[in-house]
Amino acid sequence: MISLKSDREIEIMRRANVIVAEVLKELRERVAPGVTTLELDALAEELTLKKHAVPAFKGYNVAGRIYPCCLCASINDEIVHGIPSKRALREGDIIGLDYGVIYEGYYGDSAITVGVGRVNEEARRLMDVTEQSLYKGIEQLYDGKRLGDLGFAVQRLAESAGFSVVRAFVGHGIGKKLHEEPPVPNYGEPDRGLRLKEGMVLAIEPMVNAGSYEVEIKEDGWTAVTKDGSLAAHFEHSVAITKNGPYILSRL
Repeated sequence: MISLKSDREIEIMRRANVIVAEVLKELRERVAPGVTTLELDALAEELTLKKHAVPAFKGYNVAGRIYPCCLCASINDEIVHGIPSKRALREGDIIGLDYGVIYEGYYGDSAITVGVGRVNEEARRLMDVTEQSLYKGIEQLYDGKRLGDLGFAVQRLAESAGFSVVRAFVGHGIGKKLHEEPPVPNYGEPDRGLRLKEGMVLAIEPMVNAGSYEVEIKEDGWTAVTKDGSLAAHFEHSVAITKNGPYILSRL
């Protein structure tokens, strides 16, 4: 069942997502060669608690698998759900930082991909195209449009640049739960799929690979990697559909 949010709920979710955006801004500035992803995880938790919110991912349960950290930190060929560790970032890496909080009973969720020091042209172009595809998808979020319009916009931009869109993972509705209906694919056909309505809040999150869209899950049961070892990038915003169109809740 799809939950349509009131103006009051959307404003609470806006405050939750601003906290996420502020944390991601701090993490972006901390990313550098030699920094470990565990250090980034600890910083994210510290900042969140200071803002009177709760990290959303720590302890998240999927079919009995418990996510152990606050932050998802995915390096290079890791697409999503990378678990922070003592692994130190290296010059030229790219890292996806996916973060969420709970504030006054509502969730916020957003993601960015950041270069570590100087990165090569392919990595830079992959990150740029993935972020652009996010905003192309968001442009479709008007009452009366369809999910296929959003997915098609993301897919067309990514594939026209020579990249592929991950199909194994999709965006989602968000509200009092982290993952609500509907699922939001980053691929599709125009004028197909669920019709969008004012009051929906959706987490739009293109995951784009430099090579094939096929994925594998590592032995930890969480970390998704590209099957061919190619680079991957991930960007995400939580967005409300209003009478005036898309309202990006997780943008500062």
